[in-house]
Amino acid sequence: MSSTRPGPRERLLDAARDLTYRQGVHVGVDAILKQADVARRSLYQHFGGKDGLIAEVLRTSAQEDRYRTVMDAAGEDPRARVLAVFDELERITTAPGFRGCRYTSADLALTDPRHPAHTEVRRYKDGVHALFTDELTRLGHPSPEAAADQLLVLVDGVLAHAVTRPDAHPARAARRLAEHVLDARD
Repeated sequence: MSSTRPGPRERLLDAARDLTYRQGVHVGVDAILKQADVARRSLYQHFGGKDGLIAEVLRTSAQEDRYRTVMDAAGEDPRARVLAVFDELERITTAPGFRGCRYTSADLALTDPRHPAHTEVRRYKDGVHALFTDELTRLGHPSPEAAADQLLVLVDGVLAHAVTRPDAHPARAARRLAEHVLDARD
């Protein structure tokens, strides 16, 4: 049985996904090229440069699929589905090597408002918001859009707080707050 080595595009994505998460989006191109074991030309052929590579890493790393998978595993009850996200956040934020939210980190680190990564961050955050809005609508929540905003603030807070105070288990605290958001009736 022979294994096929991924092509340069996939190796660049894998290397950039790993290095930008561990070291941030300002990691050097040379480090990415070295880990990917590709020539500089491949970076420009496939992504037009580092900015395009970072944007593609964010586009292809969308975590709302992880949240959707967790929700699906929790069954059909919308309340249980949303709370399962916070249970998953507890698992994620207490895992070795957790470095926070790759999307928020990239958005904060990239100061050029025209950087293509910002579009991918917005797309991701909008996707998570839509995921929560759908569940809240199914739940019969009186203000699904506003409640989805609150849940997204909780998720973002967990991912940031867990970097600086991992022993505080912010996902557990956020889960209790999420229960209040879900149970609101006016």
